[in-house]
Amino acid sequence: MELYLFRHGIAEVGNPGRADSERELTEDGRKKTAAVVKTAARAGAMPSLILSSPYARALQTARIAADEFGYKGHVVQIEALIPHHSPETVWKELREYRDEGAILLAGHEPLLGNLVAYLLATPALRIEMKKSAMVRVDVDGARPTPHGVLRWMITPKLAG
Repeated sequence: MELYLFRHGIAEVGNPGRADSERELTEDGRKKTAAVVKTAARAGAMPSLILSSPYARALQTARIAADEFGYKGHVVQIEALIPHHSPETVWKELREYRDEGAILLAGHEPLLGNLVAYLLATPALRIEMKKSAMVRVDVDGARPTPHGVLRWMITPKLAG
């Protein structure tokens, strides 16, 4: 299974009285997100399923990815991708979709950086997931614990 871990783009600054989950992407965040997706598509990325945190900025990131990839399915919101969850929680949820060939996960830091390390079976590894960065990790979804292979990372500067 190909996993594309995609951190949301640049979002609005939080305001008192407004939930963090409601923050939306800025115009710059949308542009950089689209540029990364276009680069990923040129590298052969084509998700068969898109999963997203229910937070507004992650959902917008997932929908930009869906549009740029020409994805025809629905973006599925899963609670496992909200910022405070663990990589183990995400892996448990992903195993429910093990028949999918390629899954894009739109989410947040520090969860996604920690998830990359977990998928690579190197929990001490520190991965800096910049906003709008996408990482591809290939894993066997049938295994109870992952032992993935890092294929690439695209940042907005590389997609630039």
